[in-house]
Amino acid sequence: MKTLFGSVIYGLSVWLVLVCGTYVDPAQVAAQSYAQRRTGGRPQPFSPQRTLNPAATDNHCRSRPLDLVFIIDSSRSVRPQEFEKVKIFLADMVDTLDVGADATRVAVVNYASTVKIEFLLKDYPDKLSMKQAIARIDPLAAGTMTGLAIRTAMEDCFTVQSGARPSNMGISKVAIIVTDGRPQDQVEEVSAAARGSGIEIYAVGVDRADMQSLRLMASQPLDDHVFYVESFGVIEKLTSKFRETLCGLDPCAMGNDCQHICVNNANSFYCQCREGYVLNPDKKTCSLKKVKVEVIEDPCKCEARLAFQKLTQKSLQDLTARLAEATRRVQQLEIAVGHV
Repeated sequence: MKTLFGSVIYGLSVWLVLVCGTYVDPAQVAAQSYAQRRTGGRPQPFSPQRTLNPAATDNHCRSRPLDLVFIIDSSRSVRPQEFEKVKIFLADMVDTLDVGADATRVAVVNYASTVKIEFLLKDYPDKLSMKQAIARIDPLAAGTMTGLAIRTAMEDCFTVQSGARPSNMGISKVAIIVTDGRPQDQVEEVSAAARGSGIEIYAVGVDRADMQSLRLMASQPLDDHVFYVESFGVIEKLTSKFRETLCGLDPCAMGNDCQHICVNNANSFYCQCREGYVLNPDKKTCSLKKVKVEVIEDPCKCEARLAFQKLTQKSLQDLTARLAEATRRVQQLEIAVGHV
């Protein structure tokens, strides 16, 4: 009887240990819902807390250079510890990119009811100094003037004076917006103007972010340019996604001036023409190959043969002219369809 009772007590003890062990598992505590934390739940003292480390580097991106501007929301709804998560995300992004004056240049625009340019594309050519600057960023606390922030980035950051490369260098211009709320100003027109100027926009929404506003801001296709995470606690997970996206940029897909065919060439591209055309000296446009017909006089001076040769030459010239006109009309049609 005692043996049976002891076994029961032992079994209950093991069960209690297992239950308690499951309850205090740090992974579960770290994964507690964002809503619980915002409604007063205190974080457990053993929950792992990561801090920004400017010295750490993890470079896996050796692709085409970028002019990259982060536009970060630091309004009142973003609590200080949550804003630290955003800064860690920025530092991770800096780590994963090939940063340098001749590689990727980075700027940060901080906004709430006002907009503050934390640093420009020309300010920090190395990762360490850039991440030290990110660590010093403070939240602005009130308002959500997202449209004003986008305009500031377009007019004051993506300029040659601020460190952006000239458009003829073919350097991609990318903006990544991080926000957790609804803009208090208009974003549709200014975002369209930014995209029209050649800026590719990614919109990252956190928690209560307005998805419709994110879609109005982002570039097409929206599935590739709009992201959402349920809390700032998991925003770092987007680093690998952006690494895949930004490091895998297709130079031809990012915009080119090739009239016919764009060919990827390592970190750059070059233009080719379709069969029957030749590349013009500008290395971008194409022209129809000219057909050269050489008339050889017959030693016998046969008038009929000479007349036939001249007629053939004229026919070929007419045919070439018609083909050129048809090609011109096809190109006009392609351009018209492309603008629909």
